[in-house]
Amino acid sequence: MANFALPYLLSFLLLLHPLFNIVAAQTNGNISVTSSLTAGDNSAWLSSPSEDFAFGFHRLGDNSFLPAIWYHKLRPETTTVWYANGSSPAPRNSKLELTADLGLVLKDPQGSVLWKSGKTAADPVAYAVMNDTGNFVLIGGNSKPIWESFHHPTDTLLPSQIMELGGFLSSRTSDDNFSPRRFQFLFEEGSAKLITKNLPGNFTYGTYYTTETGDNVSNPGYRVLFDSLGLYVLRRNGSRFFITDPEDTDSIPSNYYKRVSLNSDGVLTLSSRSNDPSAANETWRTISSIPDNICNKIQGKDQTASGACGFNSICSIQSDGRPKCECPEGYSLHDPTDAYSGCRPNFLQGCDSNLGQSHQVDYFMIEIKYANWPNSDYEVLSSSSMESCKNACLHDCLCTAAILGGDGRTCWKKKPPLTNGRAELSATAYLKIANNSSPNPNPPTQVPEKDQNILVIVVLSVLLGSSVLVIFVGAACMGFFWFFNRKLLAVEISPNATSVESRLRQFTYKEMTEATNGFKEELGRGSCGIVYKGETRSTGLIAVKMLDRVFEDNDKEFKAEVNIIGQTHHKNLVRLVGYCDEKQHRLLVLEFLRNGTLARFLFGDLKPSWKQRTQIAFGIARGLVYLHEECSTQIIHCDIKPQNILLDEYYNARISDFGLAKLLLINQSYTKTNIRGTKGYVAPEWFRSAPVSVKVDVYSFGVLLLEIICCRRNVDMEVDEEENRILTDWVYDCYVEGKLDVLVENDKEAMDDIEMVERFVMVAIWCIQENPNVRPTMKQVMLMLEGILQISLPPSPSPFSSIC
Repeated sequence: MANFALPYLLSFLLLLHPLFNIVAAQTNGNISVTSSLTAGDNSAWLSSPSEDFAFGFHRLGDNSFLPAIWYHKLRPETTTVWYANGSSPAPRNSKLELTADLGLVLKDPQGSVLWKSGKTAADPVAYAVMNDTGNFVLIGGNSKPIWESFHHPTDTLLPSQIMELGGFLSSRTSDDNFSPRRFQFLFEEGSAKLITKNLPGNFTYGTYYTTETGDNVSNPGYRVLFDSLGLYVLRRNGSRFFITDPEDTDSIPSNYYKRVSLNSDGVLTLSSRSNDPSAANETWRTISSIPDNICNKIQGKDQTASGACGFNSICSIQSDGRPKCECPEGYSLHDPTDAYSGCRPNFLQGCDSNLGQSHQVDYFMIEIKYANWPNSDYEVLSSSSMESCKNACLHDCLCTAAILGGDGRTCWKKKPPLTNGRAELSATAYLKIANNSSPNPNPPTQVPEKDQNILVIVVLSVLLGSSVLVIFVGAACMGFFWFFNRKLLAVEISPNATSVESRLRQFTYKEMTEATNGFKEELGRGSCGIVYKGETRSTGLIAVKMLDRVFEDNDKEFKAEVNIIGQTHHKNLVRLVGYCDEKQHRLLVLEFLRNGTLARFLFGDLKPSWKQRTQIAFGIARGLVYLHEECSTQIIHCDIKPQNILLDEYYNARISDFGLAKLLLINQSYTKTNIRGTKGYVAPEWFRSAPVSVKVDVYSFGVLLLEIICCRRNVDMEVDEEENRILTDWVYDCYVEGKLDVLVENDKEAMDDIEMVERFVMVAIWCIQENPNVRPTMKQVMLMLEGILQISLPPSPSPFSSIC
C-alpha cells in the first residue's frame, strides 16, 4: 500500500514545486527562477526577511492588478513604494514569472507579454531577492545584481536609494490610478528639478523647483541620495546640497518608516509613519513639502503650463502644504473623479465673425474675490474701474475673465484656457459665463456623507415595517444624526465662503472659555492682546490669542485677513488652527509650542550652543523669505523680535504673530509698535512716517541676528560699559576694530567658527542700514548666511558709534 501511494505523493510534491519556492522566499527572501505569482491569488506575494516589505500583485479592482512593492506590516492598508506597468493594469489570472533570460515577465491569461523588467547585464538570472530596504533585486550567476527596482523608481524613494543622472520620479494620477501625471522629479545636467510635462508629446513645460547644482562646471552634482541625512544632491567633491532639511530627517524616530514621494498634486514630500502594526490609528505624517506653495511656484515656459490644478481651476494651499483645487461657478471638473484634471466651461463661448464681440445678452460676469490666473493675460487696461473692467471683458469674445488689481486701476483681460489659477488676496476676478450654463451639468451621484446616515435610517425603517414604534425610532435617530453631524461641523460654510475659511475651524467663544479654563493660564502678552494656554479634544494643546485691537465692526475684513494667515504654510511659521469671531470677541487659535519663546531660550541662565543659534537664525530667515516672496499675498510682519519667535519640541524656530500686522489698523500698527517696548527693533522709516515695505522686517531681523550671535539683548542697561549698552553700535565698532572675538567671548564653539561669526555679523550690519534701499532682501540675506552669495564690506549703519 505504501509503495503504491509513493508515486502519487512524488507527483503531488512536484506539482507544488513553484509554491515551495514562494514559501521559501517568504522566509529567506530568495526567489528561484521559474517561480511565478498569479494575479488574484491572495497568497501571491513574497515578503522580505523582516516582513517590512512585500513584492507581488497589488489589487486595484476585481479584475485589475499591478506588480508592486508595498509596506507589508501596514496591511490591510497598502502603501506602494514601487510598481510596474502603471498605465495598463493586468487582468485577473495574469502571471508574473521570474525567467533566466528576460528577468521578470508579466503575461496575461492568454500568454501575451504585458511587461518585462529586462536586464542590465549579459548574465542569466540565477535568483531574485526581496531586500529589507524595499529593493527587489535580480542576481546573476556571478552573485552580482543585474537589475534592481531601486534603479527604476516610480513615485517613491526609500532610505539608501540612489538616483543617478537621468533618473526621475513620476507622479501618478491618484491613489487608485497609477498612470503617470504631468509632474516629474528629475535629475539631469547635475541638478535635481521638479518639472511639468506634456505627457503625450513628452514636452517639458517648465521647472518649478531646481537645486541649480549643475551650474558649477568644476563641481556639479552627480547623484541624488536619500539616507539618514535626508534627500540631497551629492557633488563631485563630496559636498552636499540638501533638498530636505537634515534636521527634519533627524527628527524622525528610528523605529519609523520614512519615504520621499512625488504626489499626484506635484508636491514632493518627506513623510514618516510608525512601523508598529498595532498602531492602528497611525497615518503618514508629512515632515516637509517641496515647494512650500505649489500654487505660486508653477509658472510654465511661455505661459503654457496648466498649473498644479489644471486649466480654468483655482489653486489654494491647505494647512498640510498640499494644494486644494476648485472650479469656479459655471465650470466643472474635466474628470469628476480627479480633482487635478482641470475645469471645463459648462457653456460654449463664440465670437461674432464681423465685430469680434460677444453679445451681452448671452453672457454675464460673476465676481470671485481673491483669485487670479496670472499666466493668461493678453491685454492690459489702465485707469480702469470695476465696471469698465467687467464690461471690457463682457463685450470681448476672446476674453474669458478679467482681473482688477489691488490698486483698483489696472485691468488684465484673460484668454482661455485659464492657467495657473490660484488664491491671491490682492486680486478680484470677474469670470464670464453664459446665461444658459448650469452650475454643474454632471452632478455627482454619491450621497453626501452627512446624509448617508439619514438614508440608512429611512431604509431600515422601510425594511422593518411601518409600525408607529419603528417610525418613531427612525425619526429620533434621524434627529440624532442630524444634530450629531451639525455638532461635528466646526463652522457652517456658505456657498460663497472662501476655501481657506472652510479649512479653518471656527470656534465659539464658549468653546474657547472652556478650552482655556476661563482664560486662566497666561502664556504671554503682545502689542495686540494676551495669549492663553488651552486644550481641546480635537486639537490637543493650543495657544489662544485674544485680540483687543482689531477691526471691531467689520466681519468681512477680519475674515479676509484671517484667510491670509490661514493660507500660509511653512515649517518656520506657527500654524493657525482656527479662530473665533463672535460679537466683540476676536480670537486666533494657534498650535501650542512647548519650548516657549526665543527670548527665554536666548537670554536665560544657560547659553544655547552656537550650532543651535545658527540653525534658529536660518529658520527665521527662511520663514521671512516665505512671507515676503513665496506667499500668494506678500506679508510684512512689522514686529520681528525674540518674543515673537517660538521654538518647537526640536528647537526649530517658528515665527508667530506674522498675520497680526494685517489685522491691526494701520495707525495702530505704527503707534503701538513704537510704544510697546520694541523700539530697538523698529526700522528708522517708522519714525519718519514714511511708507513701509518688507525692508522693515529686514532691519528687525538684523537686530535679532546680532542678539542671536551675542546672546544678549539689543538694549541692556545693566552692561557696565555705557558705550556697550546699545548692541548694534557696539557690534559695528568691534567689527571695524577687528575684535569680533569679544562678541562671542567664553563661547568656544563660536570662537572655533569665527569665519561664520564674521559672516553673520556682516549680514546683520547690512540689514540694519538706515536707508531701506541699501538693505538686502530676505532672499539675499538667506543666501549670504548660507555662504552662497558673496558679502561685500558693509558701510556704517549710522554716523554714531562707540568704542569697543
